[in-house]
Amino acid sequence: MAGQPIPHFHNDAGHPSIEVGVREFMCVGANAPFDHPHEFLDMGSDNEIICPYCSTLYRFNSDLEPGETKPNGCKFEVEIS
Repeated sequence: MAGQPIPHFHNDAGHPSIEVGVREFMCVGANAPFDHPHEFLDMGSDNEIICPYCSTLYRFNSDLEPGETKPNGCKFEVEIS
């Protein structure tokens, strides 16, 4: 992923699992103010990983683009004011 920003994902809706199109990313838990420390997760050669802070199960889906999620809407977007 060198040279590309690391995608960040959240689980505001409390989904039991989230499919993502990358194996390396950051989990923020939920959107602020309910977020946890932004945790770097690396699946390596595995196809799933659990965030140690919020227990969200992330699964790799090669059909998704790097910023895409299933269910939709779990990509963390920074609000610029």
